[in-house]
Amino acid sequence: MTWGFIWLMFILKIPIIGLFSIVWWAIKASDEEPRPEEVVRPVRPPRPHPPRRPKRRRPRGPHGDQAAVPSPPRVRPVTAIARNRAAREHRSDR
Repeated sequence: MTWGFIWLMFILKIPIIGLFSIVWWAIKASDEEPRPEEVVRPVRPPRPHPPRRPKRRRPRGPHGDQAAVPSPPRVRPVTAIARNRAAREHRSDR
């Protein structure tokens, strides 16, 4: 038991010595950051924008007016209620 106790005491000193060395290094480190050398980058001129495409225009009518766009077909949607009602009426006709 004595050898195990002495062995653990020496092994556990390693993290304590590491902690003290890190704290000592942090205290001795200077707060000033090293100044980087100024890097001069060449300034490129801005690239010109590509030409815009002309907008697509709708076909015009005979007098320069906008051509009349036909309205969409007016279809009443068939719902489940309407289908059931039609089915009931069909059954009652028999």
